[in-house]
Amino acid sequence: MSERHTALRSMHDLGLAAWFGGSLMGALGVNGAAAQINDSTQRLPVASAGWARWTPVNAAAIGAHLAGAVGELVTESPRVAAQSGVAKMSAVKTALTVGALAVTGYSRLLGMRLQKAGGPPVEGTTKPSYQTPANVASCQRQMKMLQWAIPALTGALVVVTAYMGEQQKPGQVFRGMLDRAGGLMAAPKTIGKVAAVAAAKRHMAMSGR
Repeated sequence: MSERHTALRSMHDLGLAAWFGGSLMGALGVNGAAAQINDSTQRLPVASAGWARWTPVNAAAIGAHLAGAVGELVTESPRVAAQSGVAKMSAVKTALTVGALAVTGYSRLLGMRLQKAGGPPVEGTTKPSYQTPANVASCQRQMKMLQWAIPALTGALVVVTAYMGEQQKPGQVFRGMLDRAGGLMAAPKTIGKVAAVAAAKRHMAMSGR
């Protein structure tokens, strides 16, 4: 547990940083800049082109993050089992990762649909105009919500990762292991109390017959 895993941590952190930063910049920068184009029929194609160029880089970043995350989980598995609280935060982190992956994948699917739509008149990348076709407008409304969901989920992953880093401090490890050991020692006593209560209830039931 005390060994260094610099490569895995670097993959994890750099991949997550690119995932979070790219999604936030895209929502504010790419989509925001495209909305400033005078020709309303060029706003969507320009934004789609920008997102299409970023997609391979984003995919590589996500892949690096996942590889680093899995590697860290494997190398830290003894501490996950021995230190109280680590398994819970690992579960939270996994749930956030799955959610971010799902939202990212669906956002890309919507983006491909918008890219194939050509150049319909729009107010912005995620804002239809009264002239925008209904199917395109529907995709835009969904994208308007999802473009903020990705940085929100990946930002939460950054916070959880920072918290889990704090859990690796020697003092936190020591207290967590003591808590886990105390819980394991208390388990037989708890089971014994439950069994005693159940036996007493059975005895009372039989006495009442």
